[in-house]
Amino acid sequence: MEFTSSFLQFQRRSTREILIQNPWTQLKLGGDNPIVYQSMITSDTLDTEACVQQTLGLAQAGCQLVRITAQTVRHAANLEHIAKALRDQGCYVPLVADIHFKPEAAMEAARWVEVVRVNPGNYADSKKFKIREYTDEQYREELERIESKFAPLVELCKKLKRVIRIGTNHGSLSDRIMNRFGDTPLGMVESALEFANIARKLDFHQFKFSMKSSNPKVMIGCYRLLVARLRELGPDWNYPIHLGVTEAGDGEDGRVKSAIGIGALLCDGLGDTIRVSLTEDAPNEIPVCRELLEQIPTLTQSEAPYGQGPSFDPYVYSRRSSCEVSLHTHVPCGGDQTIRVFGHGDQSRRYPVKVSEPSAIQVEASTEHERVLFLDLMQDHWDLPSEPVMVSVADGTDLPVITAYRLLASRLQAQSCHFPILLKDTFDPESEMASSAALLRSSVNLGALLCDGIGDAIWVRNERDVAKAVPLAYTILQAAGCRSFKTDYVACPSCGRTLFDLQSVTAGIKERTGHLTGVKVAIMGCIVNGPGEMADADFGYVGGAPGKINLYVGKKQVKVNIPQAEAVDRLIDLIKEHGKWQEPQVSSC
Repeated sequence: MEFTSSFLQFQRRSTREILIQNPWTQLKLGGDNPIVYQSMITSDTLDTEACVQQTLGLAQAGCQLVRITAQTVRHAANLEHIAKALRDQGCYVPLVADIHFKPEAAMEAARWVEVVRVNPGNYADSKKFKIREYTDEQYREELERIESKFAPLVELCKKLKRVIRIGTNHGSLSDRIMNRFGDTPLGMVESALEFANIARKLDFHQFKFSMKSSNPKVMIGCYRLLVARLRELGPDWNYPIHLGVTEAGDGEDGRVKSAIGIGALLCDGLGDTIRVSLTEDAPNEIPVCRELLEQIPTLTQSEAPYGQGPSFDPYVYSRRSSCEVSLHTHVPCGGDQTIRVFGHGDQSRRYPVKVSEPSAIQVEASTEHERVLFLDLMQDHWDLPSEPVMVSVADGTDLPVITAYRLLASRLQAQSCHFPILLKDTFDPESEMASSAALLRSSVNLGALLCDGIGDAIWVRNERDVAKAVPLAYTILQAAGCRSFKTDYVACPSCGRTLFDLQSVTAGIKERTGHLTGVKVAIMGCIVNGPGEMADADFGYVGGAPGKINLYVGKKQVKVNIPQAEAVDRLIDLIKEHGKWQEPQVSSC
């Protein structure tokens, strides 16, 4: 089962073209068409004027597809007025209704907007985290029940020439799927295919898939597995897919995490639409989408000299096996050790090694003092030493970074060599680029390889500002789930369902908890993806009702209906109660 013909030669996945249209415009998605970028407004869907103004702002920023939540029939009905007001003002950008829990809301929304997004995990199922064993007959009965709920929407969308997005989320798989397949990429894929089979049974093909997660490793594995399953099912299962890392957060963290997940898959040739989900004003997402897409041709153009298969499992993360070496700083690298941060002289002097402070931002090995073999991938044979040593790819290599290191790992595997690998984000140390571009390029190159399980140390060189390069290396490691040096946040990007101001609340929680190394906090505006998406978080802060917050430990709700004014204090009390609290260090300056 394969999702691509080659791990070393870029080829965009061939998909069928679907048409998103209204009387004024057509948006072609898939096929040979450019990748579409989209976003989502955050206003209450019942506030027509606010929704119109936010949509106009997104369209002006270049957004090609705008999503609006529709949590009830009443909200869905107001899409008529939003769409009319936009068209009256000459804005024809297609609209997507975001549906959770309410099939009747989807039926209403389909009358007014061009695309309806449904989540198979909660469209016809409720999530109660119940454990139940299903016989095959009971499971078939459940599928028949789901078809009775979903088929009417398919028939209506077929009649009105609408498009459906079948969008599974890691955090909201149904209990039925969880009990049969577990909380796994396979569960996400099978959940989506159940709905796709219903659509195909009714001869409806105007749909696309999405497989979103807040964890880039999970997200990458899900999409690869989905495409592999579609290839296995046959050439007419070539439906377009939408890429996104959900709940990526804000600032540099959100951009890095999104670049890793989305960028890795774009470099695999996958993806027909993308969204960078930031806990910021929605128009901020569009320049990141645009700049990320601009990077891909540079990161993928290659003529790979060998055709080996991958040295890693593309569907399930596993770190490449390597032997351990001792660095000049007496820090061990490789084997089971954490992934290290290398740097050149200026970087080392700015962030000197602090062995006694493992969570501090530091250069753990200077490239001027370490023995690293920089290998020429064009050579047919390497004379490798008998003693373990760090290896990397030589500068000037005329291959994209991801291709080069995949090839290096494959060739080392073929020689039964387990030397640890140093990843570089560029083979051109003289290249100059803006910091925003360097951040995205380094994140894609290094993050994609780390999510493949390749790499024992990383070296950021695209970012020429020494003060930014080393912290960026640590941010990439944390976003890829390889190392923790600060508090990790799972923060949704807000929408019309959100029950509090996500940006201000997220900033406040970060201010109070940002010093908690190794602690993961989820900040969720509502319950849609709450307990499931934050299941691997230590603590959760979730909107339960207007002005009320529910607190979680993992996916277990432990405090309910706490007034928002005191919720952050109660969250900190919960962290202390579970032994995760540390007092912030007070500067002596």
